[in-house]
Amino acid sequence: MQNIKINKYYRKTINYIEHLGDIRYSGQLIFVVIIILVTWSGIRSIETNYKLQRQIATLNQQNQLQQIDNTNIDLGNQYLNSNQYLDISARQNLGLASQGEQELLVPKSVALNYVVPSPVKQIKPLATTTKSSNYQLWLDFFLHRNEFSTKS
Repeated sequence: MQNIKINKYYRKTINYIEHLGDIRYSGQLIFVVIIILVTWSGIRSIETNYKLQRQIATLNQQNQLQQIDNTNIDLGNQYLNSNQYLDISARQNLGLASQGEQELLVPKSVALNYVVPSPVKQIKPLATTTKSSNYQLWLDFFLHRNEFSTKS
């Protein structure tokens, strides 16, 4: 039985080697190998170009962010060099005033009487919420009925 298998594979190998001797078969085999290599090379170059384009886009975004940060810093420096800032800084830090101005000291309790209280959003405690079933939670999620939606 084993001898038959060896003979079978031996004959296939001999036939394959005889086909390699034929110039047409060898030419087609070489042509197919060249086509596969060219295709593989093209795919690799496309992949490399894609990665480089992503890298360029990321660097451009970082460059734009840095330019915005630089612009903000320049504007901040211009404000710090302005007469308006110097005037405000002298008033706050040194207690100075312009000519003809008088500084009034108001007690904190009097000042707070005239402040409008800010509206505070009431948050209901977690204990009062009821636990919904898993099915109901998914249904609320897909129908956008949940209370934690990201509506503006």
